[in-house]
Amino acid sequence: MKKFLTMIFWALVGVFLIILGQFFIPAFREFVGVSELFLVPFLVFFLLGMALIFFTRREKIGNLLKSFLLLAGISATGFFVSILLHNIFYALGVLSGHIAILKYLADFLSIIFFFLAILVCPLAFLTGTIGVIILNIKRKLLKI
Repeated sequence: MKKFLTMIFWALVGVFLIILGQFFIPAFREFVGVSELFLVPFLVFFLLGMALIFFTRREKIGNLLKSFLLLAGISATGFFVSILLHNIFYALGVLSGHIAILKYLADFLSIIFFFLAILVCPLAFLTGTIGVIILNIKRKLLKI
């Protein structure tokens, strides 16, 4: 992997760990609080995911490694987009409570994007990350 692409990848992993800390470590959550600082790692995660997608597509690397890098980048950007769309559709459902079909559609889409953000994107990111790490370890062991 090229050096710049490697730096972006590991920065993305680091920001993912910060996001996990915000969710699962109470002391870290209290440190950040409910201020605007809570959203900064999500925005950085999104931007690093976009950069990873962009630079991965430009590099001449193996197909399997490229697939895992793209999976990590796409899931990182999808995480932020899914959170944003979940909140938009939730608000639309609340605002359109008097129009039954629109409320149910907005609630359905809100639930779909919630599960994408909470389950699918983090699992896809972990799959891509673990795949990249294993391929790099394998390459170094075989000295390819």
